[in-house]
Amino acid sequence: MIKSHTAIVGGGIGGLVTALLLSNKGNDRISIFEKNDYLGGRLTYERHGEYKIDQGPTIILLPDMLLDILEEGGMRREEIPIELCDPLYHIHFKDGTTYTKYADTEKQKEELNKKFPGNEQGYDRFLKDMKLRFMQGKEQFLEQSFVDKKSFFTRKNLQTLLRLKAYQNVKKMMRSYFNDERLVEAYTLQTLYIGGHPEQSPAMYSLVSYSEHTHGIWYMKGGYAHLVDLIVQELVNRGVEIHTKSEVEQLPITNKRINNIEVSGVTTPVDQVVLNGDFPVMDKLFNKKDRLNRKYTPSSGCVLIYMGVNRHFENDTIHQFFMSDNFDAHMNQVFTQKILPEDPSFYTFQPSLIDSSLAPEGKGVLYTLIPVPAGEMVDWKDREVLVQAVLDEMENRGFPNLREHIEWMKVRTPEDASKEGLFAGGSFGIAPTLFQSGVFRPQLQPYPVDNLYAVGASIHPGGGIPIVMQGAKLLADHLQEKRTSRHNYKRGG
Repeated sequence: MIKSHTAIVGGGIGGLVTALLLSNKGNDRISIFEKNDYLGGRLTYERHGEYKIDQGPTIILLPDMLLDILEEGGMRREEIPIELCDPLYHIHFKDGTTYTKYADTEKQKEELNKKFPGNEQGYDRFLKDMKLRFMQGKEQFLEQSFVDKKSFFTRKNLQTLLRLKAYQNVKKMMRSYFNDERLVEAYTLQTLYIGGHPEQSPAMYSLVSYSEHTHGIWYMKGGYAHLVDLIVQELVNRGVEIHTKSEVEQLPITNKRINNIEVSGVTTPVDQVVLNGDFPVMDKLFNKKDRLNRKYTPSSGCVLIYMGVNRHFENDTIHQFFMSDNFDAHMNQVFTQKILPEDPSFYTFQPSLIDSSLAPEGKGVLYTLIPVPAGEMVDWKDREVLVQAVLDEMENRGFPNLREHIEWMKVRTPEDASKEGLFAGGSFGIAPTLFQSGVFRPQLQPYPVDNLYAVGASIHPGGGIPIVMQGAKLLADHLQEKRTSRHNYKRGG
């Protein structure tokens, strides 16, 4: 009996979770073709000797969504080693104020009373409003696909969009809850998790900052990239075929179908294909007449500094944000002027404080992320000036004499990301603007091809590991429904 063959082009988290879900639903033959010699896409490690640290994502949000999807894929929740970060993180402002975020509501209100008195009621209102909006948004947008675009423009969806105030931006919405601009920054910087400008991202994305308080921020033992190891082991046990160093060169379309793919010069027959590269970049796999040729706005990029250090910098949290004198000016330079920031805000991650598996005994790892513009027009000649300025800030504001303790350092820029296949060097897929969200974002069947599908950060519902995994679930459910329908049709016939 000939088995149906599903080929997944790209072994990022979207492709891996699609394979996990499909293989658990009894699909026949599943193959993953990954051009690199590693799997996970953005979810991988930077390594140097005994040092290792996550290359990309570090903050685990929506833990229940992540665990539920893995469980649906046949993995046990107890095998996923995540732990709550408490406190969530510190935000350090240039005036010397430090604001700490907590999952516990009473602790947070005590912190507000101490640092920003008079904002407690606004915070209560924020939690109350966002709870309802989160439930509605999750059900009607995160858990729905819009292959049929008419299904988006229902009265119920449009009413929900009005309640979510999608016509507002995140910053404007936060100003309705908080009367201090530093607090507004503290509750809008989360749009940068998905590469969006706080003043260009629809207000529905304010649900990210709400989720931090309600669902917590979590850390995975061994680093977020350890999730890839766990999933891959499960796939290998099930007989899913995994091919690394195997670049798909061409996807020929005949009569609205793909019957074969070209992999490293070899033709492989397929029954259905799932794309899991950064979506706008995947267009090059098709003949010119079959390309969508749609223009997209990329998300912001990142300059990432990875360090191995010979000491621990004491703190009670592994995540910290250091704000600049003028956050708005930084955002303007990233998203409008497209120049390297002169006085950037930045994020630091020091997981070795709670995870000894990442560095030699007594030593640690550090990761610093600086939001920068993506795109070809950025001039990178002053990259080293930016890096050194941020190291200066780190030494002055939380990591004393840092340079003396660095044993290994590597810098990664959007130029590197672009060479590795990320659209325009953006770190989070296409930007989460109004007209690149929901129905306006590429859907799970973005081409008019009967057996071609897509998953990943640039595909609905969007970026962030749990959200990409949710996209994989939408796709797996869709494919299973089609499979069941074909089976019933044949049986009935």
